[in-house]
Amino acid sequence: MNHTLLVLWNEVRSRTVRLLEGVSPQEARFHAPGLQNTVLWHAGHCYVVVEWIVAQALGRQPQAPPGWFELFSWQSRPEQIPPDRWPPLGEIVEHLRRQYARWQRVFQELSPRELQAPSARHPRQSVAQAIVHALHDEACHSGEIWLLRKMYHARDRL
Repeated sequence: MNHTLLVLWNEVRSRTVRLLEGVSPQEARFHAPGLQNTVLWHAGHCYVVVEWIVAQALGRQPQAPPGWFELFSWQSRPEQIPPDRWPPLGEIVEHLRRQYARWQRVFQELSPRELQAPSARHPRQSVAQAIVHALHDEACHSGEIWLLRKMYHARDRL
């Protein structure tokens, strides 16, 4: 695989995991006034987005715990999910770490030809473009995690 994509994968995922270190259960479930997405949701969403976009681009079946697509996808409605359905943040972080290692192995094996091949899901884009799209989405959501953490710690001053 292209060295730049491997560096990007490492940078994006390591930043996401680093931002989730030390997050308390209360902080993980905090949402800003008028919004419904929490640190917990954004963390799970990072997993789901990468998994579905990359797996489908490669013509593979996404791998995720049961119910995670419904909880964390772009179609999810976090405000309608009962509190007891959410997995603990530590479980999500562990899945993010395992997903990183799994896709890292796959990415290292992809040839330039495979990267430039049309995405199995969206043939107008290449596999490489789909991967970059997934990583860009995760980077945006890790920014949301950072913002929610800052807002949580400043909530009494807002």
